[in-house]
Amino acid sequence: MKAILAAGSIALVTAGAFAQERYELPAEQAETARMLIDQALESDLAWDIVESLTTEVGPRLGGSEAEARAREWGAALGEELSFDRVSIEEFDMPFWTRGDMEITMNAPYEQALYGTALGGSGRSPRLRPISSDIVYFRSVDDLMAAEDGSLEGRIAFVDGEPIVRSQTGAGYGPANVRRRVGWQHAERAGAEALVVRSVGSDIRRFPHTGMMSSDSDGEWAEIPVIAVSNPDADHIRRLHELGEGINFTIRSTAGWRGEVVSGNVVLDIIGRENPEEIVLIGGHLDSWDLGTGAVDDGAGIAITVAAAELIARLPERPRRTIRVVMFGAEEVGLLGARAYAAQHAAEVPNHVLATESDFGAGPIWQFVSNVNEDANPVIDAIGRELMPLGIIRGGSNVPGGGPDIIPLAFAGVPTIRLNQDGTDYFDLHHTPDDTLDKIDPESLAQNVAAYAATIYLAAELDVNFRPDPEAASE
Repeated sequence: MKAILAAGSIALVTAGAFAQERYELPAEQAETARMLIDQALESDLAWDIVESLTTEVGPRLGGSEAEARAREWGAALGEELSFDRVSIEEFDMPFWTRGDMEITMNAPYEQALYGTALGGSGRSPRLRPISSDIVYFRSVDDLMAAEDGSLEGRIAFVDGEPIVRSQTGAGYGPANVRRRVGWQHAERAGAEALVVRSVGSDIRRFPHTGMMSSDSDGEWAEIPVIAVSNPDADHIRRLHELGEGINFTIRSTAGWRGEVVSGNVVLDIIGRENPEEIVLIGGHLDSWDLGTGAVDDGAGIAITVAAAELIARLPERPRRTIRVVMFGAEEVGLLGARAYAAQHAAEVPNHVLATESDFGAGPIWQFVSNVNEDANPVIDAIGRELMPLGIIRGGSNVPGGGPDIIPLAFAGVPTIRLNQDGTDYFDLHHTPDDTLDKIDPESLAQNVAAYAATIYLAAELDVNFRPDPEAASE
């Protein structure tokens, strides 16, 4: 019989059978976690951080000069606060910019439309306007069925529905197909441009941008690919249902501008006993360029930095290292996440837990995990400490951790996720409406409180969140 967890645990493994009982947090660590919660709820630090980032730096498109200024801002913030080690880890990336874009409906009457180029979009031939009748497709599935060459000289318009609102954001993936792959079918069918309904839930004339997917050969669109706001898409649908012929003029200068340098900002609180063991948290520093990136993902940067700072102010460092990563170039393909996993490949086995805040600034309502089964009683105990914040314990076998955690999770790093309420997230996400005024300071503080308590306990408790490789081989 072998004890799996440290002092305070009564979880045991017996030959041929598995039995788990309730784990109680050591009194001193539980008291510290509760103190961190109280301090976080009274602190304005996260608000100050996101206000500084969105005001002093502004929009931060991956690979741009603004993102470079954001890295310098992040490093300076780490030096100003209580972190023991601050570094910028650079990587190369291809750089796309949206340039200028105009879209007008010319028939059945003239009306300016509100649209934006999607990430990876091509430009108008010779930068001159394209004018053509549209071919209306009710859904991206209908466009996929279009025959090769059937759209020669025309503009394809793909409708669809605004994404289904949900607390979890579950509607995003299905709605996002038209943005991701629609261009491939439009080009195959010979269209001169593609216009799609924005992937968003808002009812304002704010177009929603985002990155498309490259094709199987790694190639990107040669034609302009534009998303128009939901009210504009509704208007086009009504005209189509009336049997009106619809004509657009589009001019776009979007395109790729060569290789540039991006980077991740890494802030460490070095552990007092096991500094080589890393509990990683973070958010992404870049944003789309339509708003100021407050909700996506200035809030995540602020939440995780502020939580780590409260832990750093304790009388002693936690047992393990806490690492905050401000990931670069997330929006354009998780490039910073992939670079981090590659640059830290040798120490990935020492990453004992990872998570990211990248779903806005709404209140956290659920705590899920994907760790060594033997460690679930500890995760459950942490969950009980979060209950006064209005957070329920969710599943114990939920892969994820956040978009930038995906490469680490694939490499075997255990994950947790503090799920935020995303009911209105896609009203703001990737739109010009993603600005500081949309963040509620009380919800932001609740996020910091949950992160501070959770990450402190994960770094302080002597528990193995990773699967035991010896047990796995038996």
